Amino acid sequence: MFDLDGTLTDPGLGITKSVQYALRTYGIEEPDLTKLYPFIGPPLKDSYMKYYGFSEERATEAIGRYREYFTAGGMFENVVYDGIPEMLAKLRAAGAVLAVSTSKPEEFAVQILKHFDLYPYFDTVGGASMDEVRVKKGEVIGYTLETMGVDDRRQVIMVGDREHDVLGARENGLDCVGVLFGYGSREELEEVGAYRIAETVEELTDCLLNEINGE
Repeated sequence: MFDLDGTLTDPGLGITKSVQYALRTYGIEEPDLTKLYPFIGPPLKDSYMKYYGFSEERATEAIGRYREYFTAGGMFENVVYDGIPEMLAKLRAAGAVLAVSTSKPEEFAVQILKHFDLYPYFDTVGGASMDEVRVKKGEVIGYTLETMGVDDRRQVIMVGDREHDVLGARENGLDCVGVLFGYGSREELEEVGAYRIAETVEELTDCLLNEINGE
């Protein structure tokens, strides 16, 4: 089960420009997009409240402004990490059932996966609901597991780049492999107890194949 942003694709440009656009509508100018990287991964509402002091009501409103830019093309200002399609092909060939579980709204995740020709690799795509009722990572992972009809959670492993992926996996009784080619640091992932940490896509591929083979 894979996170999307920072794990399968690098969405940095599209997400930060969408956040920048939304902030501008409130008179907040942030020319340095790297300062908006903390928005990549966690639920947007939480980030607006944490980093800009928005009330819950204003943060919810800001999500609507964000989506104006994102749906107009920001979602495709995105890049698939090198080696991801090859990794997914190897995992499927080895008999793995693959899923995506993301805090991004599910309909956006599906559009992105289809745009970048990744959708055919996955049996299930689970995401947040557009109304933000289901948005926290633990909730989304639980929803994805339910959609997949998983009986034995010991047979499932999560892959993600941020602490939210590790903590959300643990809430659902799953181990999580953390990756360092996304937006989280080794310290962040180790602190929350990632099962294993992969520095590169190649290392992640070997790690997951070993899990499939019981090594």
